[in-house]
Amino acid sequence: MASYTRILSIDGGGIRGIIPGQILISLEKKLQIASGNPDARIADFFDLIAGTSTGGILTCALLCPDRPHNSGRPRFTAAEAVDIYLERGNEIFNVSIWQAIQSLGGLAEEKYSARELEKALRDYFGDIWLSQLLKPCLITAYDLKEQRARFFTQHDSARDNLPDFLVRDVARAASAAPTYFEPPRLRSSIGEAIPLIDGGVFANNPALCAYAEVRAKLSRAGAEGMALLSLGTGYGRKKKFEYNAVKTWGKIEWIKPLIDIMMSGVSETVDFQLKQLFDSAGKPDQYLRINDRLRQADPDMDDASEQNLARLKREGRRIARDFDDKLEAFLPLLMR
Repeated sequence: MASYTRILSIDGGGIRGIIPGQILISLEKKLQIASGNPDARIADFFDLIAGTSTGGILTCALLCPDRPHNSGRPRFTAAEAVDIYLERGNEIFNVSIWQAIQSLGGLAEEKYSARELEKALRDYFGDIWLSQLLKPCLITAYDLKEQRARFFTQHDSARDNLPDFLVRDVARAASAAPTYFEPPRLRSSIGEAIPLIDGGVFANNPALCAYAEVRAKLSRAGAEGMALLSLGTGYGRKKKFEYNAVKTWGKIEWIKPLIDIMMSGVSETVDFQLKQLFDSAGKPDQYLRINDRLRQADPDMDDASEQNLARLKREGRRIARDFDDKLEAFLPLLMR
């Protein structure tokens, strides 16, 4: 079988990162069996991993080196990567009574303190730099000062003449969803300070950004030379907006619906575009998008109650089972 440039892309979606996390656990087990290597990891089978928001955190975890042992191997299994949500999610999305009153539920200022999020990221990533991640990656954020998209890439940071960034800071910037967390000011290795928010405002599904990055820097081949796995974070039942209700809405009423519409609309548009790219190249089977409607779990990106964490885990496992045949068919494209 031909060798492909293999891309993994993971959407944004807050605590719903548990969904792609469960799919990755299933995929990692399949890769271990197929390769005959029980120590195989997701990072071994992809040439670039891309993530937005919660997908950016998972990207960093999947590519994080096992620094204390200097083994050149990933520190975390797929299951350990998703534990950041299952074990710390309730603390990260915990709002005090004072914070709730002061923020007016996220309308007056950020809904959550970033203290627990930053603590979790420090515990996971320590002082590892972006350049030290094990493989090329692309993590999205939006630069508030320059008002432009910002892409954090391991392969660029590894070059001597370009600034580097702490992984924990990149993950923090990537997950700074407007109204949920205060925007951080990320500081580079050369002292540059960059105010950033979640890349979900322009690329909640970063798969097309990953495709373009590979074409520009890693491979001149088009869709015919790529295998792209794109993982969504699930979605709720589509809410219907009645014209007579929305026509009089102002800024306050539009804030939450607009964020949801923007994120889902961008994700669906990217999926459509990539299907056309791979179809036109005569290689539709080399692109796989896994995403599904949530049947039981609350789709709110910040519902980290114990009950919803358990539901999200079950939903992720169910989606992995529902797409099992397609994952199995995609597996040979990842093997070398």
